[in-house]
Amino acid sequence: MAQRPPRSRRRTARSFLAGCSGPDAAFGTRLLLTVTATTVVTVPFVLALVLVESRWPPLYRLDRDTAERLHRAALEDPGRVRVLGFLTDVLWDPVTMRILVAALVVWLLRRRAWRLATWAAVTATAGALLGFLTKSVVERARPHLPDPVAHAPGFSFPSGHAMTAMVSCAVLLLVLLPLVPPAWRPLPWALAVTSVLGVGYTRVALGVHWVSDVVGGWLLGLVVVTATTLVFEAWRADSGHRRTGLAEGLEPELSVTRRGNRPRAHPEDPPRRAGRVSRGDGNRR
Repeated sequence: MAQRPPRSRRRTARSFLAGCSGPDAAFGTRLLLTVTATTVVTVPFVLALVLVESRWPPLYRLDRDTAERLHRAALEDPGRVRVLGFLTDVLWDPVTMRILVAALVVWLLRRRAWRLATWAAVTATAGALLGFLTKSVVERARPHLPDPVAHAPGFSFPSGHAMTAMVSCAVLLLVLLPLVPPAWRPLPWALAVTSVLGVGYTRVALGVHWVSDVVGGWLLGLVVVTATTLVFEAWRADSGHRRTGLAEGLEPELSVTRRGNRPRAHPEDPPRRAGRVSRGDGNRR
């Protein structure tokens, strides 16, 4: 059999390497990383779900003991119950959280930040739908305590309040963080963490959720945010933007302000590259 000449083999090898390093290969790599990272983040939620469904004794005792201890404290302090009720039913209610995200989406659309608006809307919607479907499949009963201080409809696992707080706070934080001066950025992070943890505490303290319900809501919310954020980063990379870290938010270009008489850069425009100076421009100089 006749062998290919060395020059032909080298040309074939270069063509193969060029194909492996092209846009399709980069997209495939990003897709693989997205699927891998989402799978890793999903594992803790799946483990929590298995333990809940199997009624693992240590987890069952933790849920029961915590619910009974906090219920006794609530019965002894009606004023504390009213404060917890305001926090969980008004300030951190899922409706309140979703209204904030909806207002954010409208604001982004007015700024023509289509990519960010799409990400925020899809993340919030996916979180709400996935939480509802998971509740319907698991069908876990809520705590039944003597002399309950609060009531809530529907099933228990995962906590809708906890999941909505996780998703909504992540959306608000990752979108608005570029608008906050770097020295002040620990403040919104602290507010987000306080809201997420506070929602979980109020649900357990009022006797309408088990501890594992709240943890499951946090974990499932984290899965949703991770998946949509990684897809957003891939979308952003395909548009020619650099990768960003959590400390910068999803779209640092959102913080670009008007300088002098120059028009403000659009947050989704790819970075401009320096071009050649035309011969006519050089002559005018």
